[in-house]
Amino acid sequence: MKDVIYISGHKNPDSDSICAAIAYAEFKNRTEDIPAIAVRLGEVNRETKFILDYFEVEPPKLIETVKLQVSDLNIDKIAPVSPDISLKMAWNIMKKHNIKTLPVTDENDYLKGVVSVSNLTSTFMDVWDTTILAKSNTKLENILETLSAKPILVQEEFPTFKGKIVVTAMKPESVENLIEDGDIAIVGDREDNQLTAVKSKSSLIIVTGSQEVSENIIKKAKEMGCSIIATPYDSFTTARLITQSIPVEYVMAKDNIVSFSTEDFVEDIKDVMVETRYRSYPVVNTENKIVGSISRYHLISKNKKKVILLDHNEKGQSVNGLEDAEILEIIDHHRIADVQTGTPIYFRNEPVGSTSTIIGSIFFENGIRPSKKTAGILCAAIISDTLLFKSPTSTLVDRMVLKRLSQIADLDVEKFAKEMFKAGTSLMDRTAEDVFHQDFKIFNLGDMKVGVSQINTMDMESFLPIREDMVQLMESKAAKENFNVLIFMLTDILNEGSEIMAIGPNKEIVARAFDVKLNSKGSVFLPGILSRKKQVIPPLSATITTIK
Repeated sequence: MKDVIYISGHKNPDSDSICAAIAYAEFKNRTEDIPAIAVRLGEVNRETKFILDYFEVEPPKLIETVKLQVSDLNIDKIAPVSPDISLKMAWNIMKKHNIKTLPVTDENDYLKGVVSVSNLTSTFMDVWDTTILAKSNTKLENILETLSAKPILVQEEFPTFKGKIVVTAMKPESVENLIEDGDIAIVGDREDNQLTAVKSKSSLIIVTGSQEVSENIIKKAKEMGCSIIATPYDSFTTARLITQSIPVEYVMAKDNIVSFSTEDFVEDIKDVMVETRYRSYPVVNTENKIVGSISRYHLISKNKKKVILLDHNEKGQSVNGLEDAEILEIIDHHRIADVQTGTPIYFRNEPVGSTSTIIGSIFFENGIRPSKKTAGILCAAIISDTLLFKSPTSTLVDRMVLKRLSQIADLDVEKFAKEMFKAGTSLMDRTAEDVFHQDFKIFNLGDMKVGVSQINTMDMESFLPIREDMVQLMESKAAKENFNVLIFMLTDILNEGSEIMAIGPNKEIVARAFDVKLNSKGSVFLPGILSRKKQVIPPLSATITTIK
């Protein structure tokens, strides 16, 4: 299992969610040994993009799930082999690494085949084919390596051998009748048999027992185009070993190879392993290149991906596959909801205006000064989440932490806030889908499923072109996903209030919660309502609990 901690904000991330994750990853990497990686669960919105570009910070990696994947396991990191290595070399590699299967790749490391112990043993258990070296196009290098032989005479740069294998344990006249043009002759120290093999136009003579070869035989072999090598093994051993020189390409499995990707989920490959029951399986990366192999015993691991949740503690807002992960910490500034853990964890929840305020405090509490860029994005997130302290969620702690961070970032807070809000709040040229899901959260309040989207803007008029599209989108989403109430908050930063649009079978709950009447379009403007967390969810929750 690769040790890494994923630090994640909520789905449809806002600036606080993204910036807090980046900053906390920096803190963790400066104080702990296990690497921490900031991740995001959705696209970066305009405001957040402005922030990251302004401070020259890369956005976190986008992930879709924290379910266990093949890439999270300690698979066997065995280098793939070339298709032209000998069976003996493949066998030695398997013994050395105690594995049963080797992936075979081409010159670009793409999977070409798989050679297993059963492939190797079949060459010995099957009836011996004396022409196997010819059929497999075995190279001289493989024969030399397999027989621990040394070359005495090599006729060509890359010689090949087209005949059958012959053991010359008989009289010369019998040998003469047995050997044909191009054969491979295994001979001992009898010079008459050696000469007969040469005259019979053998393509290769293998002299056993490391016997010396006379100059006369070498001279005659040159004339006949015959190569000569000498092996220390006796004739029996030589005859037994020589078939191990054939290339693995000849015996490897090439068709219907079952392989897995590093991106595959462990729960999915289990079923494939049950159905196929091979000893091991090749693993390829996203470029389809071999990175190792995996067996059933790798799946026994009880390790899970490690995650830290920021700016939320509600399962519906969190990363997919959370139930299969190990939650290490939760740092949030919202109500305590329904995320459950199997063991006690570090849970820090504070009634402040921004999660980034808490992250900044953690740096200072530990005597650590955040980098200038990190201090900058934390400032931006606090400004965003508190609407520069216009939101009722703002606290003195937010102001104090922002002041300290802005000094480190050398940031003019007022000037930056105007630029950020201007860049991030215009709704011109944006679709209803984009606007609605920029900052959308799902809440389970009592027995009701409630969704609340919020967008801050300094240009309320820019929403008019997509108003009807927004209504249609919400009606469709409420019906398809069984929401009791869907709410869209269009927050006016300048006039400090929000237009509330409500859709769904229980939309009148909104009117009851705020003691107002929705107009014919299902909306109402609520002065002073700026915070979803503090001014919308609590009265909705209280109203829903009174309904029987």
